[in-house]
Amino acid sequence: MAAPAVSPVAPPVPEAVTVAAAAARLGEHRETFLPKRHGVVRMAGLVLFTLLGLACFVLPGLVFARILLQTPNISGKQAAKRLHYFEHGMVVADRTGPVGVFRWDSMAVLQEITQRYANGIYVGTTYVYTLYTQDGAPLKLTDFYAEPERWGSILQQEITAWQLNGVVAALQRGETVRFGDLAVTGGGIATKKRGAVAWDEIQSVEVKNGTVFVGRAGKLMAWSNTPVAKIPNFFLFLATVDHIRSTPR
Repeated sequence: MAAPAVSPVAPPVPEAVTVAAAAARLGEHRETFLPKRHGVVRMAGLVLFTLLGLACFVLPGLVFARILLQTPNISGKQAAKRLHYFEHGMVVADRTGPVGVFRWDSMAVLQEITQRYANGIYVGTTYVYTLYTQDGAPLKLTDFYAEPERWGSILQQEITAWQLNGVVAALQRGETVRFGDLAVTGGGIATKKRGAVAWDEIQSVEVKNGTVFVGRAGKLMAWSNTPVAKIPNFFLFLATVDHIRSTPR
């Protein structure tokens, strides 16, 4: 009889992270994301280019050697980096301890996801998430960490779930909620360049090729087009718009 498969054991959460999470009242630990380790083929390629570079052109060889030594496969410093997700927020940490503590209910994030092509052939996707606390301190996360399509989506979904009710309540009080250059009110959406458009004039809000297009009734061209990468809490913005447009006025 074959031995039963053994599930991988999640790495323990360091004490310093646990203390920081408790101080920020982040609740229970949910999941930890690790650095993405390079495959055998890529590591072999880096080794080959390093050796060839050092043998023929010293400077390129040194560049490849630096890249090789900075991979999580070799560098203990890089391998120790973690994204710890908790019930009410997250802690970004390296081997020295927490480098950023964020709560879902008070943080903002800018996302930039870029699909890369070479000669018309898809070669990969680049993920960049810039996190901000209430005091405005930024911290960038990239696809250095494994499963960026998962941890990035969870990040946006948690922010939306925790902040949507507060945004809706603020709009009902007559306040303006800003998503970068887009100012959302109970009456509509406004930008510095375009002015304002009322909700009953908005025909569509669509996302195409990394850009949010707001269509105005009776107009062929979009009333505004804003890159997703410039809209803080992009998922929250879309959820806010959907809520307002689906609520009878």
